[in-house]
Amino acid sequence: MRVVFSKDFPGLGEKIRELRKKSPKDLTQLAAEAGISSTHWNRIENEKVRELPIETLRGIERALDVKLGAEYND
Repeated sequence: MRVVFSKDFPGLGEKIRELRKKSPKDLTQLAAEAGISSTHWNRIENEKVRELPIETLRGIERALDVKLGAEYND
């Protein structure tokens, strides 16, 4: 069973970009660790992606070793 939730996070792409630039890892390595392509990572940073699966966001958080504050509270 798949459970999804929807929440707007204005500026999330910019926040991810800032964190990536501070990381010692390059984009290719971060994207691989997140389980996505570097092209998809760029689309996320540029907010060209309208919906971001929580699994993808968690992969980005793991690659950057951060929590971006996207939590589900019922």
